[in-house]
Amino acid sequence: MKFITAIVLTALLGFAGGLWFGWWIIAVAAFIIALVVHQRAGKAFLSGFLGIFLLWAILAVWIDMKNEHNLSKRIAEVLPLGGSSVLLILITAFIGALVGGFGAMTGSYLRSNRRYN
Repeated sequence: MKFITAIVLTALLGFAGGLWFGWWIIAVAAFIIALVVHQRAGKAFLSGFLGIFLLWAILAVWIDMKNEHNLSKRIAEVLPLGGSSVLLILITAFIGALVGGFGAMTGSYLRSNRRYN
């Protein structure tokens, strides 16, 4: 249950923080949630990864639908993606998810190290 809670809270805090701050706030959001919801480092990484992956994938699909897939198709043609906007969205979500996962793992390590000092 803590795992699903951490995923949802990471996505919500990442979205709320993204309204006022830059893209980097996803790492801070995942870090804070990992401090609050205690999990081992591997599960914390996975919950931060999945929370931000889902958030960025949903946001990218929403933005892509609003501009009728024009921008994503053009960018996918410039990059070696064969013009696939779906692949571009998955890569975008994966990059954000790595940032969120490492932020959450850092928060988990900080919480576990504070107990021993």
